[in-house]
Amino acid sequence: MKYSKQEVMQYVQEEDVKFIRLAFCDVFGRQKNISIMPQELSRAFTYGIPFDASSVIGFGDEMHSDLLLHPEPETLMLLPWRPEHGRVIHMFSGITYPDGRPFACDTRRLLKKAVQDAEKAGYHFAFGAEQEFYLFKLDDNGQPTKIPYDEAGYMDIAPDDRGENIRREICLTLEQMGIQPESSHHREGPGQNEIDFRHSDAVTTADHAMTFRTVAKTIAHRNGLFADFGAKPLEDRPGNGFHINVSVEASEHADPIGPMIAGILEKVQDMTVFLNPTDSSYRRFGHHKAPKYISWSNENRSQLVRIPAAVGKDRRVELRSPDPAANPYLAFTLVLYACLYGLKHNPDLPAAADFNLYKADASVLAGFRQLPADLENARTAAFNSDFIRAHIPASILDIYCNR
Repeated sequence: MKYSKQEVMQYVQEEDVKFIRLAFCDVFGRQKNISIMPQELSRAFTYGIPFDASSVIGFGDEMHSDLLLHPEPETLMLLPWRPEHGRVIHMFSGITYPDGRPFACDTRRLLKKAVQDAEKAGYHFAFGAEQEFYLFKLDDNGQPTKIPYDEAGYMDIAPDDRGENIRREICLTLEQMGIQPESSHHREGPGQNEIDFRHSDAVTTADHAMTFRTVAKTIAHRNGLFADFGAKPLEDRPGNGFHINVSVEASEHADPIGPMIAGILEKVQDMTVFLNPTDSSYRRFGHHKAPKYISWSNENRSQLVRIPAAVGKDRRVELRSPDPAANPYLAFTLVLYACLYGLKHNPDLPAAADFNLYKADASVLAGFRQLPADLENARTAAFNSDFIRAHIPASILDIYCNR
């Protein structure tokens, strides 16, 4: 259900809500929030709630530190793990300067603009997210270890899969919050799990990706565990992927899938630093189904881009290189613009690589471009890219490129 401002005010009064979290994230996608009391909600909707942004990475320094949070009522969610009496809700919030100008480093706003640009061009995109995470034990002091919760493998079942009840609790909690999980299962790594969601519009899917990470970490901690969404938590085991699925309604394209793939393949090197923003992201590439070469195929999980087996409106493009360290708002923004580029300019689509890249001869692999080998190369590619500069503010680009 999408609430109006008045309906939120009524909900807070009728449901004994005592704390309202105004949620946002920094440029790297780390979620933040401020809690306000119910009597401050009207002011929040009318004027915004000020906060000191100087301690948030990328949000400025002490000279220009005042920003305002503006809650968006349609994003209201109850936090089911908080007390029944004195309930807690949260809403995602827009960010502005005190004079009302949009804040340049509000990455959620960037995605909303990308969606508007797509709609003006006649395209309606839907996104789906597949995020993987590890469950690790905590030590006697409650600090995370690197000891996996179990030693199960891909799609194993209990009792080998000890994460089954954790995933169940995560999925039920998400359902209570209005988020519909589609499937969940154990992954290849020990203690590694995956939960997938039904596709939706880009902003909603990014919001759900952010909420999912919070819920997974909260439920894990309540069970004496740590949910690790890092790109490569264990050096000799599979990394965590953040597979992004994209489909589009495009009346003038008989089959938009090909141009979308071509656009992604042409721009993926430029946008990799935003899809894979940590050093460990690059240790994941080329191992355990994580791509290394810039290629595509149908169904084939050794490729960067694949077309999953589906028909009709369920046909989509799956990009397999991102990892959960990415800010989903920035990742979706750039993937959307890359797809738009392909649909507008229709660049040449390379031949499908219908073979296993992990077992191919070196002479064959030499014919493919590769993803950046490390974080520094990814930063250089982004910093020198006209495509990135057209869609990412200079302030964010400088932060990601360590300039």
